Amino acid sequence: MSHVIRSVPSVARWLPSTSSKYLRIGHQIACRRRLSSRSVITVIDVHQRNFAFNNTSVHSRCIHSSGGLRKEVIPFKLSDIGEGIKEVTVKEWFVKVGDKVAQFDQICEVQSDKASVTITSRYDGIVTKIYHELDAIALVGSPLVDIEVQSTETVSVEQLQEVQEGDAIQIGRSDSDDSVSLPPASSSGEKALATPAVRRIASEYKVDLKHVQGTGKDGRVLKEDILAYVNNTTARSSQESPRPAVSARAPSAATIAPPTPAAIPVLPPVNRAQPDRKEAIKGYTRTMIKTMTAANEIPHFGYCDEINVLELGKLRKELKTMGEVYNVKVTLMPLFMKAASLALSKFPIINSTLDLANDAIVYKGAHNIGVAMDTKLGLVVPNVKNVESKSILEIAIDLQNLQQNGQAGAFKPDDLKGGTFTISNVGSIGGTYTKPVILPPEVAIVAMGKTQVLPRFDRDGNVTAAHIINVSFSADHRIMDGATVARFCNLWKSYLEHPSSMLLYLK
Repeated sequence: MSHVIRSVPSVARWLPSTSSKYLRIGHQIACRRRLSSRSVITVIDVHQRNFAFNNTSVHSRCIHSSGGLRKEVIPFKLSDIGEGIKEVTVKEWFVKVGDKVAQFDQICEVQSDKASVTITSRYDGIVTKIYHELDAIALVGSPLVDIEVQSTETVSVEQLQEVQEGDAIQIGRSDSDDSVSLPPASSSGEKALATPAVRRIASEYKVDLKHVQGTGKDGRVLKEDILAYVNNTTARSSQESPRPAVSARAPSAATIAPPTPAAIPVLPPVNRAQPDRKEAIKGYTRTMIKTMTAANEIPHFGYCDEINVLELGKLRKELKTMGEVYNVKVTLMPLFMKAASLALSKFPIINSTLDLANDAIVYKGAHNIGVAMDTKLGLVVPNVKNVESKSILEIAIDLQNLQQNGQAGAFKPDDLKGGTFTISNVGSIGGTYTKPVILPPEVAIVAMGKTQVLPRFDRDGNVTAAHIINVSFSADHRIMDGATVARFCNLWKSYLEHPSSMLLYLK
């Protein structure tokens, strides 16, 4: 049972001088057990040391006081999200000023140079201020929003002299079943449930998620819902467009006048030049600019060769059928990566980094092999971790997951960090030879061209149809020479041209 103090004019006569200030009008009183079936305890006046509420005596030494709720505005700052990231771009707000938020509620989605991250609240309260517009830059450590929270300071009144046995009362919040509970405040508006990738698609089509009927779990909006909404909107627009009026009766031949030659109109010159436009550098484009600027300090040297992947293609066809059992698409790339890992074990210098600050070379124990991907957000190089200890099937599964993340534009931060060696399959788009650029702090990269069926001589001097892929290496000439890269390429090439030889070293 919970009640409110209306007046406390003379309580200071019997409360200790240091404690009387904690009892205030408006404090709630809660009984630890029921006093009577019809007791209504409201403190109207306090004149005696022995409290009596509806003829029920209470134990005065068990009184406690808790201060009223105090509102406090806390700046919610952008925490460090790792990888040395100092700034992010605000891509979407999930709250607005006046919204009530709870712990772990989504506040906004930000995009760093490497990944998209959803920021969640650490407080319960009301959003009173938003510091950044969409596509604005937010610095790590700077506030994103202000949240008004409520805090309670609980102070115990000093023990008073016991006068008569009775029920203990507590001024403050009650733990009993009879306490009065306030109804939860209603939310300012329902938010559509959708993943960051779906929200990004909606942003591209300029679709408000509130107008889309979600078909996913708990009404979650899916990618298919966005596309269906766009198609329906386009169809309605075409149906509502006015049509030209059609004459109900065709003119007779007698009413048709002979055509007269019309004068050729003189049209004004058409200016087809488009105006210049400026676009802010953000997202993965910022990463590419920073990475390529740092790569300009590395002295590159190139090495090219060709590999006959005829036998590797036959093996891939067999593995493709086996992979379908696990719903995994086995391509040539997992085989390229596993063969590269076996060669890296023999040439660890290619799987190293250069520590100029300490005049040292760091040999990496893990083979985290990156794969350059062309996504709708630009060039991204995620990597498969610990290739040296994984099977070809496990590599294919990890690679398939990375490709799905790339299609959705939602890489995890861990997908994009820690790479030690990179393979670029530019041949999937076109081209034979290229000059790849090293991704710091790595020291080597290889790019592969498209597969071509070309005539080549076999060991007996006969002309055969060979399946040729041209490969192009770039290496850091500060710690590697051409002979090292040539030997590495020869070993890698032998594994790919004779894939059965890899069986001796697979783990």
